[in-house]
Amino acid sequence: MKTNCLLLVLACLCFLTQAQQITRDQLLALTPDWKGERFADGRPKVPDSLLDRMKLVTLEEAWAVLRNENFKHQFDGDWKTINPDSVLVGRAVTAIFMPGRPDIHRVIDKFGVRDKRVKSQNSWPIDLLVKRDVYVVDQFDAYEDGPTIGDNLGNSIYAKTGNGIVYDGAIRDIKGLKEIGSFTSFFRSYHPSHHLNNPDGDLNTTLVGINQPTRIGKATVMPGDVVLGRDGGVIFIPPHLAEKVVKTSEIVRLRDMFGHQRLREGKYTPGQIDSRWSEEIEKDFSKWLNDHINELPVSKSQIQEFLKGRTW
Repeated sequence: MKTNCLLLVLACLCFLTQAQQITRDQLLALTPDWKGERFADGRPKVPDSLLDRMKLVTLEEAWAVLRNENFKHQFDGDWKTINPDSVLVGRAVTAIFMPGRPDIHRVIDKFGVRDKRVKSQNSWPIDLLVKRDVYVVDQFDAYEDGPTIGDNLGNSIYAKTGNGIVYDGAIRDIKGLKEIGSFTSFFRSYHPSHHLNNPDGDLNTTLVGINQPTRIGKATVMPGDVVLGRDGGVIFIPPHLAEKVVKTSEIVRLRDMFGHQRLREGKYTPGQIDSRWSEEIEKDFSKWLNDHINELPVSKSQIQEFLKGRTW
């Protein structure tokens, strides 16, 4: 019993001295399947080239790959959006807020001073953002007096990332946010109020986590996950599966183009295209790829790589 209490105390001290942000070693331990480049803090850095290709991936395609890999809790839907016809793609930086509690808030503020963090807690994670990041926030679906993001922080986020946000709560200044060009964002609701962060007075939110495992709706998010938001839904793709998601999507896209064309030509029946393709259709598909390699919405190099592995 004494040992358990001691471990609990040590865990709490460890949390406080880290001032909410996960350590590099912890992040490395929690993302062992990623073998590629990382940021200085340990966050996986999926290449920009994959992020570019991810913009054409559908939620259905990504979901199917993750489901087959036993990642069953990566999607959440029913979001309100800014720029709803655009696609949000980037690397996740996560933040976790909880309903304000003054004793915890004061301690976290002190460690923020020690770590030379500036301004209020809601700006701390934003200071970490870089190009191609997506700010992913568990704001516990806070509504009145809950918004920590309005057009000021929105402009800062966009300037740093060129991207938007996934914000599980209410935002404010929605008119101003809509004026920020390509600020493609997903949020739960809108309220004109704002959060208050005075532990000696009105206190609505306390920041308890930066770049830690985070729950967004029914999904689990890790810092460095690839965020794909479109069509009112968001899926969080573990970095080690990003390339597989992209390549699978590209092949599905090409097979659909081929199949639709052959159906319009009347060469095959819907039953032939909707079922497992025969060797004859696979040969036809390989020839079609070669004949149209410079015209297709997938790079020539990617098509050539795919064809190398085929026996037709």
